[in-house]
Amino acid sequence: MNALNIPEIMQTLGLQARRASAEMARAPAAVKNRTLQRLAVLLRESVGALQADNAADISRAESAGLAAPLVDRLRLTDKVIETVAQGCEQLAAMPDVIGEISGLRQQPSGIQVGQMRVPIGVFGMVYESRPNVTIEAASLSIKSGNACILRGGSEAIESNKALAKLVQQALAENGLPADAVQLVQTTAREAVGQLITMPQYVDVIIPRGGKGLIERISAEAKVPVIKHLDGNCHVYVDDPSDVAMAVTVVENAKTQKYSPCNAAEGLLVARGAAAAFLPKIGAVFAAKGVEMRCDAEARVLLAAVPGAHLVDATEQDWFEEYLAPIISIKVVEGLDAAIAHINHYSSHHTDAIVTNDHRHAQRFLREVDSASVMVNASTRFADGFEFGLGAEIGISTDKFHARGPVGIEGLTSLKYVVLGHGDVRT
Repeated sequence: MNALNIPEIMQTLGLQARRASAEMARAPAAVKNRTLQRLAVLLRESVGALQADNAADISRAESAGLAAPLVDRLRLTDKVIETVAQGCEQLAAMPDVIGEISGLRQQPSGIQVGQMRVPIGVFGMVYESRPNVTIEAASLSIKSGNACILRGGSEAIESNKALAKLVQQALAENGLPADAVQLVQTTAREAVGQLITMPQYVDVIIPRGGKGLIERISAEAKVPVIKHLDGNCHVYVDDPSDVAMAVTVVENAKTQKYSPCNAAEGLLVARGAAAAFLPKIGAVFAAKGVEMRCDAEARVLLAAVPGAHLVDATEQDWFEEYLAPIISIKVVEGLDAAIAHINHYSSHHTDAIVTNDHRHAQRFLREVDSASVMVNASTRFADGFEFGLGAEIGISTDKFHARGPVGIEGLTSLKYVVLGHGDVRT
């Protein structure tokens, strides 16, 4: 595409999305569900073709020297495709919240006042790497009765085009407008600048990617933004706690996959549990090649672990999102110190406690100021699919409108409805 006509292209996409959003808002639940079920079928039928397009993206990314964790995010494996297909089916099976009226109350004047859940309208999504996001965004958009404009990263362009084509096929086969889900076909940077400054067409922007992308969009957007900047997630091992459980949870939170934003980057250990726990988790990390950036107390307790890669932590390490086999480790006095550390250093994404003390668990849940807070469970569960949302459009660490994994309800709004019988105000 010629860069000179990108403004015109984006205006056209915006106009088409706005028109399609009106049709999607009134689409019957059964039709939306059939579309999602058909999309799941198309995904499973197209595994080979999708992986062929994906291979072109992988090859180009590797040739360009893209970091291994970022290349890993690009892959459309059998499991990734099956997961998004299941996500479509899970969404189809969920109740349709659009048009639902809640909180209807009779007022002294005679009127009844409640709130109706309605689609947002049109959302724009700008994302990097993961092509499965194309399906997650599209399926949530369909279920929530919205239209969307998707702009994936240049590194996944062929994969995204192939996936978007399947979405539009499913929409058209079920009598819904294909323009309800549109992929920006150009990778030109200017397209993003246009998308985030079209309030006449776009109601909200959802960026999903690196901190630089999200900071740029937050600074330049002329429409509301649902975002999280980074995922500096923590696990706090309490005193008292089950050491074997703590090892299992921390190992999974850190090493099950290094690249996601819900992987643990910081490990806090209560002083009373440190001597029993740290050598055990240190041996796990040493075996898996995880670098441990430690405070002085943790380093002493880990020094005897064979093969341990220990580094003195700096102040910046407590803030860091590594997305790599690196973890910061700090020994703290106890629960109060752990909560204070997390609320100061974390990105307010996901934080977990491993504890045998119910009172400590309840305090952690109440006082840790993060979008997802967990007890005796891996931070890797902070995900729309795992939370039963069917899929997620992203994670929000904002406090208004949507927080945590953003599913169907995060893509809707509420409007007041009033029911009367010829009532007039006196």
